[in-house]
Parts: sequence; C-alpha cells; structure tokens
Amino acid sequence: MATRSTKASGSIVLGADGLRVWQGDITTLSVDMIVNAANESLLGGGGVDGAIHRAAGPELLTFCRTLGGCPTGEARLTPGFGLPARWIAHTVGPVWQGGQHQEPHLLAACYRSVFSLAIRQGARSIAFPAISCGVYGYPAVSAARIAATECRTALQADNGIGQITLVAYDAKMATVLTAAIDALPPAD
Repeated sequence: MATRSTKASGSIVLGADGLRVWQGDITTLSVDMIVNAANESLLGGGGVDGAIHRAAGPELLTFCRTLGGCPTGEARLTPGFGLPARWIAHTVGPVWQGGQHQEPHLLAACYRSVFSLAIRQGARSIAFPAISCGVYGYPAVSAARIAATECRTALQADNGIGQITLVAYDAKMATVLTAAIDALPPAD
C-alpha cells in the first residue's frame, strides 16, 4: 500500500480495491456517508460520537431525539447537517465482554447495517471509525479484522459502493487497520 497526505489534515494508506486507511478527524472527510460509533440513545457521548455531534451542530441532536435510539448491531440514518458528508449512519457497537456474548457477530452486524443504509441512499463513499475500540473496549486487532473483512465483502458486491475509508484516531490504530487489510486474501 502507498501512503500520501490529504488536504483534510491526515495521512492515507491507499488500497488497490477501494479500501483505505486514513488517520485524522472523520468529521472533515468529504464522503457521501460517515459512520458514527454511537451509544444506544443516539444523543451524543464521548469520543467520535461527541466529535460528530459537535461538528454537525445542534440540528443533529434534535433529529436524533426523533429516532428513539438504536439497538446494538443496528444503524440509523440522519442528514450530515454541518458536516461535509451528506449522511451520518449511527451504529451501536458491542461492549467487549470477553468475546463470549456475540460481540464478533454484533460488530459485523454494525458494518452490514451501515452498508444496507448506504445502498438504500445510493452512497458510493463511506468512512468508518474504529467501532467499539474506544470506551467499549473491543480489542483493536480483532475489531480491525472484522472491519476489513466486512468492508472488502461490501466492495466486492455489485451495490454501488466504490470507496470505504477506515478512519484511525491515532498512528497505532492506523497500523492495526492497515495490517488487517494487508492480511486479507487477494481480492477476487
């Protein structure tokens, strides 16, 4: 994979098949859809959830109040409001409980739920944060493997999705995500 800088203050690792890693602020990306690693209330929180709510503006919170929350593994759609992205897909990742409580299944379901929304909206470019890897405690290497696998599957399907960016909050996470992509079998 090759690395280059982007104008949105970050560095990107380019993948040959439309899957890439970018280290930086997800709220600055000009993509069709960004993904929010939300809590079940959808009313904002810490980490990327709080950053997205702050950057999108108060209209996002007002809209989210009408949605009635979101169960773990599912996703809900809102406009992007003050963000460069047209839409925000809010998904609730699992809290890590040792891996014996369907956490891998639920994390994969987050990605699939977002892809379903993206296809329905006609989104061609999507940016994901490291879902569940912050305060929810999901081990980064395991979460990155699931992310890379689900994203590759979505890119190989005939669904209109052409570019997926996995956004890392720091250099360590960027390395983990890049390694997960590099470990994927060759694309079909």
